[in-house]
Amino acid sequence: QVQLVESGGGLVQPGGSLRLSCATSRSIFSIAAMGWYRQAPGKQRELVAAVTGGGNTNYADSVKGRFTISVDNAKNTVYLQMNSLKPDDTAVYYCKAVVVAGPGTSDYWGQGTQVTVSS
Repeated sequence: QVQLVESGGGLVQPGGSLRLSCATSRSIFSIAAMGWYRQAPGKQRELVAAVTGGGNTNYADSVKGRFTISVDNAKNTVYLQMNSLKPDDTAVYYCKAVVVAGPGTSDYWGQGTQVTVSS
């Protein structure tokens, strides 16, 4: 089992920045991959950014150059630094952890944190 707790969401003006945090209940070293997803009203949940245990990162085209995913192993926390925010970035942001479980994997999700970009 992995518990994930997100924080850092809020209301920001276009062009502003926010940093989301996702604290895990177990060592980051024991997690195969972590990612940030978002879901806007009426839309499907989509991948924003992900990082593997080996440090490889992946970003949605819409956030490349603006968002950065990073890991603090000592704090068992994953961050999403979001710069140059746009109204289209408005969504609930979720943290996900992928853990190896036997022959397969298990996914764990946080409760989500709202990000609203508006003037």
